[in-house]
Amino acid sequence: MNLLRFAVRRVAEMAATLLIASFVVFGAMYLAPGSPASFLLSGRSASPEAVAAINAQYHLDAPFAVRYLRWLGDMVQGDFGRSFTYRTDVSGLLADRLPTTLLLIAMALTVVVAAGLFLGRIAAVRGGATDAAVLISTTIAVGTPSFVAAVLLQGLFAVKLGWFPSSGSGDGLLDTLWHLTLPAVALALYLIGMLARVTRSAMLEALDSEHVTVARSRGVPERHVIRRHVMRNALGTVLTTGGLIVSTLLVCTILVETAFSVGGIGQLLELATSTKDFPTVQAISLIIVALFMAVNLLVDLLLPVVDPRITLGTKGAAA
Repeated sequence: MNLLRFAVRRVAEMAATLLIASFVVFGAMYLAPGSPASFLLSGRSASPEAVAAINAQYHLDAPFAVRYLRWLGDMVQGDFGRSFTYRTDVSGLLADRLPTTLLLIAMALTVVVAAGLFLGRIAAVRGGATDAAVLISTTIAVGTPSFVAAVLLQGLFAVKLGWFPSSGSGDGLLDTLWHLTLPAVALALYLIGMLARVTRSAMLEALDSEHVTVARSRGVPERHVIRRHVMRNALGTVLTTGGLIVSTLLVCTILVETAFSVGGIGQLLELATSTKDFPTVQAISLIIVALFMAVNLLVDLLLPVVDPRITLGTKGAAA
């Protein structure tokens, strides 16, 4: 299938999925117990007139379908509504906090790719004691949830040793990078183990393939065999886990940001959920869905580039 046609079709599917997701997100929030009006009143008793005024101000008195269509139209125009908690535009909150979360995810993803590929490569190539050591370490990593890693790293490197800040996101680029180092490692630890194991398995499979045997029989240096034939063939399998890795980062960043008090959208989502800040929860949820779908589209487009054996089929990228 033509690459442009494939991309256009996938973008159309993404738009349809976002539309369905928007309805689910909007409807699910209004099925939750309690109401925005009760939160806005902070538990104080109010006259029916006061409650009616609040409902009218936030369009809570309109029928569900009208509220949804009005909200959807505003979202399309970039208007995410007004936060119940902060009493300000949600778009302003997102503009302040989203860059921090994206930087944290980028740092964690860099650590995952660098460490995961390295560990998986040396385990497959060297074998023996090195392979056993990598398997043991990755088993520990995979068995350590992000919030547990956050607590352990914070207690050791921030509180006991004082090498890194224990909370906050810093001021300025370098200070922000310093503050986000421990959260990025905590976020990446589980995924390093997963990617290392995927890389190891893919490379071991490639090492047993016929074309690798032929290349070795022709006297091709081992380092070239590993780089050109083994690692390149394994990258296709590794790349298919990209969507899972990013989706895990998007979900786990909520826990890690809360543990380190990082002022990103993860911590904002946790607070907004606990306070029934509907507009904020809805906006962040849709952003996460959109990011996840964009990553999956990027992976599908890169697969044929990384591995020419993979072609774009009528239902996506298929070998």
